[in-house]
Formats: sequence, structure tokens, C-alpha cells
Amino acid sequence: MIVFNLACNNTHAFEGWFRSSDDFADQQARGLLTCPVCESASVAKAPMAPAVPAKGNRTEANPKTPPSSVSNAPIPNEVAEAFKALAAAQAKALAKSEWVGDRFATEVRSMHYGESEEKQVHGRASKEEAIALIDEGIAVAPLLVPVHPPEELN
Repeated sequence: MIVFNLACNNTHAFEGWFRSSDDFADQQARGLLTCPVCESASVAKAPMAPAVPAKGNRTEANPKTPPSSVSNAPIPNEVAEAFKALAAAQAKALAKSEWVGDRFATEVRSMHYGESEEKQVHGRASKEEAIALIDEGIAVAPLLVPVHPPEELN
């Protein structure tokens, strides 16, 4: 089978399937081809790009790479300054906060239920722990700028 892009004299485009090029010519000569839109019998092959598969033993010269959200382009000054300001604001807030490490979920849950004195804390929690805290009505938020645990600093 062969597929041809066809068009009528009213510029309606459609495709037709034929056994061969000769079969198309025969049907056209006998007036058997009509436009499915306007029923015009003046139908001809429309220009089409051939579908030529690449050879199996060839590789693409410039393979297409998927778009990436990572770039090695320099960060614009405005973005760098905004990031510095954000990091400074976070550092100022964390200066008044106590690092509790992996005990974060336990500590904030204890404070929420009145089992311990309330204070500002930061630490580590898994995604599941954070979701559980939020489901219990405990306000938690991720840090926007990563921090190193005090015990891991030189």
C-alpha cells in the first residue's frame, strides 16, 4: 500500500491509500476519486515530503538532546544578588534557631502538643515525616538554601 496526499481544485487536502502509483493513475483516469469534503472529481496528488528512514548503521550527526533545566551559563547579576540576599535572610533566621538534626520531627511534634517548651528549631526530616507533620497541623517548611549540619563542618 502507498499513501498519497491529495487535494481537490477547491484546495481541500486529504490522503488516499492505493496499491500502487499505477492504481492511483487508473482511478484518477476513470473519475473514481472525489474530494470527501466537496465531492469534486478534480483530484490530484499534493506535494509531500518522502518518508525515508535513516540507515540502520548510521548515527545522527547532531543528536537531539532533550531540553534541560540545567545551564552552565553565567547567572545574571540580579539573580546572584537576590540569591545572596535570600541566603543572608535565612542565615539571620537560623542564627536564632537550634539545630536538632534528625530529631526534627520528634522535636516539633513535642512542642506542638505542649510536651516541651516552644523554640525555633531546624533539622532534617524525610518527605514522609514532613507530610505527616503537615497532616497533623504542624507548620513546617523546607530551607531554601541548603545548610550543613554543625557536626559536619570543619
